[in-house]
Amino acid sequence: MKFTKIHSLGNDFLILEERKTQSSEDKSSLALQICERHTGVGADGMLFISFKDKSKGLVNFRVFNADGTEAEMSGNGLRCAAAYLYHHKKIESSRIIFQTTAGTRECRLIKQNGHLYHIQVEMGIPLMSSHDIPFYDGSVHEKIIDYPLTINRKIYPITVVSLGNPHCALFFERFPSRIEWHQIGREIELHPFFLKKTNVEFVRVLSQKEIEVLFWERGVGETLSSGSGSCAAAVASILKGMTDKRVKVRTSMGVLEVEWKKEKVYQSGPSEVVCEGNFLAF
Repeated sequence: MKFTKIHSLGNDFLILEERKTQSSEDKSSLALQICERHTGVGADGMLFISFKDKSKGLVNFRVFNADGTEAEMSGNGLRCAAAYLYHHKKIESSRIIFQTTAGTRECRLIKQNGHLYHIQVEMGIPLMSSHDIPFYDGSVHEKIIDYPLTINRKIYPITVVSLGNPHCALFFERFPSRIEWHQIGREIELHPFFLKKTNVEFVRVLSQKEIEVLFWERGVGETLSSGSGSCAAAVASILKGMTDKRVKVRTSMGVLEVEWKKEKVYQSGPSEVVCEGNFLAF
């Protein structure tokens, strides 16, 4: 089973072309095996792509987390999928439209340098109502900004948005220790108010134009970066009036650029092809 491994600022994915004979259960089982870092190839997630209409640049996109669960979409995953198509010369247009379970997402190739591709992704309109996220504490909320969420007898003001997948942002002047933010991330990911679990972003505002973010991803745990998480952190910062609408997001492995304009959010950054191989264990 041939695969290509690509990472976006350390957030790594294994990419396969989807087979019609593969069920969702097969994809989930494969993701569990191949993403395991000791007995598999190792990755944060697995992407399945297939052409819906090659002449129009329409591509089906599905993403499975390392724990075998399927996510609605992935910002970094979209950039990796686009890099895969350009690397294997499967598409000539500078524009690709991915069909995800969260809707269509457009990618544009900005530049290429060897196996490194710089790609912009249109991430759609951020959703803020409790129904859209989904988030339920017994009440309906049009927006969830600085909501007091109790975790282990501590109250954390959280700001919650959806970019097709749920995100919860917490703001700090100084990040907690790694053990502590891992514990907080795990508790919030599984909190019963989040009906489909949630991704968690730990945000430090550096200036009106720059933030630093740590990521706890639903179904994965700590990741070195996240495209949708970076967008969610930027949107949360903007909603709270802490930054401009164009923001540099510093991750553990480098910088993404996020801009919120004309309702939609855009993120751009690098994706690098790491290796190709043949997985034999499945």
